Amino acid sequence: MIPTVILLGLVLGRWWRSALVFGTIGWPVVLLLGGLSPSAPDIAAAAGLGFVNVLAGVTLHQLALRWVRMVSRSGGPRGQHQV
Repeated sequence: MIPTVILLGLVLGRWWRSALVFGTIGWPVVLLLGGLSPSAPDIAAAAGLGFVNVLAGVTLHQLALRWVRMVSRSGGPRGQHQV
């Protein structure tokens, strides 16, 4: 399930604040709806892990976005401008 949460961050990385909130709240909810009955510390740990995993996906999205913007400004990957 961890790759799914990271994928959520990758897809929603443009709206990173909403993605982080959704991952932090959504992951414990998914566990609860999945039939688990965790204790309060387990729910807090799940929220923390959801946050960290979505953060990883959001970070990858933001890095890719910055790279694309940098490449498009320079005119190509080698900095050559098209004529």
